[in-house]
Amino acid sequence: MKIAVLGGGGAMGGLFGGYLARAGEDVVLVDVSHASVNAIERNGLAIEEKDGSTATIRVKASSKPKDVGPVDLIVNFVKCYHTEAAITAASPMLGKDTAILTLQNGWGNADRIAALAGRSRVMVGLTYHSGTLLGPGRVKHSGNGMTHVGELDGSSSPRLEAAVAAFRKAGIDTTPSSRIVDEIWKKLALNVCTLPTAALLHFPAHELIQHEGTIALMEALLAEVVAVAKAQGINLDHAERWQAITGLLKQAIGARASMLQDVEAGRQTEIDVVNGAIVEAGRRHSVPTPFNDAMVWMIRSLQARYLSQRP
Repeated sequence: MKIAVLGGGGAMGGLFGGYLARAGEDVVLVDVSHASVNAIERNGLAIEEKDGSTATIRVKASSKPKDVGPVDLIVNFVKCYHTEAAITAASPMLGKDTAILTLQNGWGNADRIAALAGRSRVMVGLTYHSGTLLGPGRVKHSGNGMTHVGELDGSSSPRLEAAVAAFRKAGIDTTPSSRIVDEIWKKLALNVCTLPTAALLHFPAHELIQHEGTIALMEALLAEVVAVAKAQGINLDHAERWQAITGLLKQAIGARASMLQDVEAGRQTEIDVVNGAIVEAGRRHSVPTPFNDAMVWMIRSLQARYLSQRP
């Protein structure tokens, strides 16, 4: 299968693209970062595992979608605020039957992609893997987990089966889902609770469940997510989600949330498609979301301060 990974120079795009290439798929990591593309082309992609071992994988990289040409599958890992630009730039890679699988954080990316490339191309998913970009062409695989993918209408399809088979062959535990929206909201609940909390306090993942204050805050954030989901007919169970979230945090020793990494690097965060998605849906369905409102206000303020100080 010919696969292009948008955001392939980043942590998650590098992880997935690297593993798929190692398994024999025809992969190109597509990224606007010339430093990352050049490093990967010159030295390969280095992936450091949790046990400290490092593998260097030879994989193609490019910043020119026109040079890549049509592919079977585009896997989209770019930050939410780059979605429109990335999909527009990717148009030379769209063949007649090219599918686009978004594994981005948050809620709303599928609609953005569909508006530009057509809804019929879009598949959606999420992953509980985590990674950190150590430098151009260097990624740390900091957490393992299941990956869920599905068609927007919940149906099965040959392209979905092909994507699942390729991921599994690459060692990425993947399951197709007929209720992928429910699965996305389960992951969204995790992100809503953990990402802004870690970013504001500069806590590693495991420390989020070591303090009464952070536990109470995350429980309150989760309660709002569950209420908003219920108002939309999305199946989300508070007790199951809380057990899953705390279980993941206990295992994520030293892991640094993606939003914390964004804050530390002075980058724009994805707050608008995480807690912001809860606030927006709450307003539409008349569900109060005061805790999520507060997180959005604080992250936006923090972000505005450091972005205004950039040269």
